[in-house]
Amino acid sequence: MANKDISRRSFLKLLGGGALATTAVLTGCKSKTEIKAVSEYTKQVEPPVGKMTYRINPKTKEKVSLLGYGMMRLPQKPEGNGGYDDYDQEMINRLVDYAIEHGVNYFDTSPAYCQGQSEKCTGIALSRHQRSEYLVATKLSNFNPATQTREESIKMYKNSLQQLQVDYIDYYLLHAIGGGGMENLHKRYLDNGILDFLLEERKAGRIRNLGFSYHGDIAVFDYLLSEHEKYQWDFVQIELNYLDWDYANEINDRNTDARYLYAELKKRNIPAVIMEPLLGGRLANLPQFLATELKQQDPEHSIASWAFRYAGTPEGVLTVLSGMTYMEHLKDNLLSYCPLKPLNEKEQEYLHRDIAEKIVGLQNIPCNDCKYCMPCPYGVDIPAIFVHYNKCKNEGMLPTDCGDEGYREMRHKYLVGLDRSVPKLRQANHCIGCGQCEPHCPQNIRIPQELHKIDEYVEALKQDTLTRHKKKEV
Repeated sequence: MANKDISRRSFLKLLGGGALATTAVLTGCKSKTEIKAVSEYTKQVEPPVGKMTYRINPKTKEKVSLLGYGMMRLPQKPEGNGGYDDYDQEMINRLVDYAIEHGVNYFDTSPAYCQGQSEKCTGIALSRHQRSEYLVATKLSNFNPATQTREESIKMYKNSLQQLQVDYIDYYLLHAIGGGGMENLHKRYLDNGILDFLLEERKAGRIRNLGFSYHGDIAVFDYLLSEHEKYQWDFVQIELNYLDWDYANEINDRNTDARYLYAELKKRNIPAVIMEPLLGGRLANLPQFLATELKQQDPEHSIASWAFRYAGTPEGVLTVLSGMTYMEHLKDNLLSYCPLKPLNEKEQEYLHRDIAEKIVGLQNIPCNDCKYCMPCPYGVDIPAIFVHYNKCKNEGMLPTDCGDEGYREMRHKYLVGLDRSVPKLRQANHCIGCGQCEPHCPQNIRIPQELHKIDEYVEALKQDTLTRHKKKEV
């Protein structure tokens, strides 16, 4: 970091992906959080080998690493343009090798991840190791109506085996049940006979564990669990973190609190696979006042480690997934789980009361930058717009009233930062409200509605007519 001419791409690579990718340092919203994150990584210690915490799969009795590798945010080549062929296979191989060396054995992918390239990249990296060294999880991601026929869904399943270079899949999931409600569940898995087909594949041994991941309509989650005796779910993937434990529904009335989801699985002795322990990076990049508070509690560990220790503490958790783009992320998460030091009740209550409550009070748009909503048919860069808005709000750099002290500076930084992070032709004013994005959002955000609010807000900034009345509408 002594080199003051460090490139933008190199700087972003050091900071990481997800929420960090649109850094306020580079967009006009000053962020001390990112600067501190860089400093933390430069002082990062090497995680120990042979210290991984494992959980036991009650069905197969196999050991599963508490840290699972989510292959949805894979690194891309520095010289690439973000296309299909721009994933950095050499770096992916290095990350996978390092993870396996340090005890990670659960790798989670999907035909939908990384512009359809994740399974292929994952297969190349894992096939260089003995099959006994890793467990691979993938999904039937038949979101597109064209892939929901029996023939096309089976084709997707068989293609996963081919891309992953395996003759059986350790953990196979119905992907994101709940989106679109019961009607969509029937279209994707029940009426076409695909769930029956997958049950037969499990019986034949080509699927070792069958489960589902959940986002959305709680009626679908409850229905599939009510049929547990029939389907014998081997695991279920849910979103669990210290914010969603009690506040998922309060933040968005379309979501369900993790406390309920976990309790329903625990009641049936179904292992839980955890996704979004960091909420797409949001719990690693807290507003400065909250980050400082956590650092005072535990100066030796990262902000992210609190979230990982929280997600890994419940005994019914089989593994916790993390989309680790860079080696710095991987090492930091390994330090949290090699071995796990579970949070005690006092520490958990501290996160619930002193941290989560304050995050809820910020009233951010609950975007995790997962990009499931993309591409927009009209070119709108939905996650970048939300990330920029949340970033400025969290750093206290969101203009609220043209009469406020500092308004001029904040107005300038917000508008300049928006143009730097989101090209003009991809900003919120180009949303026509078609709604194509909304069914794909795991957080069930009312995307066109939020984009419309931000468009009004930005227009008020441009016209210099922003008042506190406008602030309330954002």
